[in-house]
Amino acid sequence: MSLLEIREVTKVYKSGNSLWGKGKVTEAVKDVSLSIKEGSCVGLVGESGCGKSTLGKIILGLEKPNSGEVLFQGKNFYKSNRRQQKALTRDLQVVFQDYHSSVNPKQNIGKIISEPIKNYLNLSPLEEEKKVLELLEIVGLSHKDIHKYPHQFSGGQLQRVCIAKAIALKPKLIVLDEAISSLDVSVQAQILNLLLDLKKEFNLSYLFISHDIEAVDYIADTVAVMYLGRIVESIEDVADLTALRHPYSKKLLSSVLSPYPQEGKVLDFSFDEVVSSKKVSCGCKYNERCKKSTVTCNEHVPPLSIVGKGHKVACHCEGSEGEVMQLDHIS
Repeated sequence: MSLLEIREVTKVYKSGNSLWGKGKVTEAVKDVSLSIKEGSCVGLVGESGCGKSTLGKIILGLEKPNSGEVLFQGKNFYKSNRRQQKALTRDLQVVFQDYHSSVNPKQNIGKIISEPIKNYLNLSPLEEEKKVLELLEIVGLSHKDIHKYPHQFSGGQLQRVCIAKAIALKPKLIVLDEAISSLDVSVQAQILNLLLDLKKEFNLSYLFISHDIEAVDYIADTVAVMYLGRIVESIEDVADLTALRHPYSKKLLSSVLSPYPQEGKVLDFSFDEVVSSKKVSCGCKYNERCKKSTVTCNEHVPPLSIVGKGHKVACHCEGSEGEVMQLDHIS
């Protein structure tokens, strides 16, 4: 059984009517299904505004979906009462992109890290301090840092503080929402390695949300590509991202420059304008940007279909010679 199971989740935002016309309807997340196994990392990648963070908030209980189910440890999160939800959120933590907003500048590091400990664990002040010191050591900070304040730390150090706070209760799943995107490249590598070490040591599961496909490739066991609210491709036990087949996935890959380009190869530096979800056709949402677009693409939404072991693609142009098995036809 999966640790987290998301079933056909949809989130719609509506703006009110005004003097200039009717309110707008935006489908931030549309019919998304996703699962995370215990001890694994799912990388959710896509451009800004594609719905990644909204999906993360739904998992964390910060945004209620309009439809669909979120099952965490076999329990339906949004059908649980507040007491049950609090029990579930103990095993569900988050590390956000903005580490400055995640800490109280008026509190020292010891108090910041001890916040979840005070809320859930009945420890004496001495036991609490010992726990915080252990956490500081685990994330690579000094015991002396316990009395320091956020303004005395670098960005990378502050993100380590946020990670220490996230693992304080030994959670089952951590949502990492653009957790490294605000850091220098060298620091990003250090944080990624720390996350991998913690995953192995504590058998943690991650949902790693990022627009950086290279970072996702480095840390994730399963990669899911999201575009305008929909999952357009997912691949398990990924060893080589060149196995990605959706046109949008390939576009993301083409934006990553190789230090050893092939001789005579022309690099694609073109970047299409992101199409608003309100302007897309009733078919494939990538239709307006896709060079392979057909009439079928314009009229019908492609189902997420199996193209290989643990590999699914939502594209009418992939597997057109019969190699794609529709999910509806699989027993």
